[in-house]
Amino acid sequence: MAGRLVILCPGQGTQHPGMFDMARSDPAAARLLDDWFADPALAGPLRAAVEGPARFANAVAQPSIVAATLAMWTALGAAGAQAALVAGYSIGELAAYGVAGALAPVDAVKLAIERARLMDACAAGGPPQGMVALSGLPDGSVDTLLRRCGFHAAIVTGDDALVAGGPAAQRDALAQAAVAAGGRATVLPVEVASHTPLLQGAVEPFAAVLEQQRWSAPAFPVLSGISAEPVHGAGRAVGDLSRQIAEPIRWKDCMDACSEAGATVALELGPGAALSRMLQARHPQIACRSVTEFRSLDGIRSWLGRQLE
Repeated sequence: MAGRLVILCPGQGTQHPGMFDMARSDPAAARLLDDWFADPALAGPLRAAVEGPARFANAVAQPSIVAATLAMWTALGAAGAQAALVAGYSIGELAAYGVAGALAPVDAVKLAIERARLMDACAAGGPPQGMVALSGLPDGSVDTLLRRCGFHAAIVTGDDALVAGGPAAQRDALAQAAVAAGGRATVLPVEVASHTPLLQGAVEPFAAVLEQQRWSAPAFPVLSGISAEPVHGAGRAVGDLSRQIAEPIRWKDCMDACSEAGATVALELGPGAALSRMLQARHPQIACRSVTEFRSLDGIRSWLGRQLE
């Protein structure tokens, strides 16, 4: 029985200077990247992603992550033709529509630039924002802690793990309260409380941008981050991609949906390997790897071939 492949598209936080290097070893992907780095509309954030500390700024991180993901997908070429499903984490969901062929790669990168611009503009209109990763808290204590500090659940990653967003002035207070309650907390180097009501002002403007975009029928379904349901058409894509800016991502449910869809193999397109590790821990029956764990494109293709035969 042939394996079923799910493709995972990462979110922000794993950018690094060599994030395009492996994709460049493929001629088609190298041409694509050369075109993007020469395009005045794209070159600024892409160059900043590989040349300096600004790679973690929203306006740089979002387009560079989408570009790296889609360059790697292009580099793999026919090796990914057997994908049955694609899921993206936060900004990775926009890249996922490029992987599925619903968006042209260059359009996905340009949309990432616009998404970041709208989110930054929305955040600039109020008090500074921040995010905190929480885990291991006693049952029933999370909602109370979040309300006390004015935070909201942003990304639910496990049965007792989530990322929360809220006012930057309360980040340390939330982290300290979580540790005092017996949990673990990490203050994240993020200045925009993505996937919370604090970003509601960016939802309608981004939906308007998406509605003007040219869409194609996806070659395979994309999992919606806010519902963990498969999306097959542009109308639903526009609604879910815009709403997820201000609504929590149900990544735990997305991982379960991959398993329920019969996935036997998962490949994370990188940079980073957080998604493949999370999925492997939650569903160990799925063979999970990230492209960052391989030394060459041939190694990735060989592994996929063995897993899918």
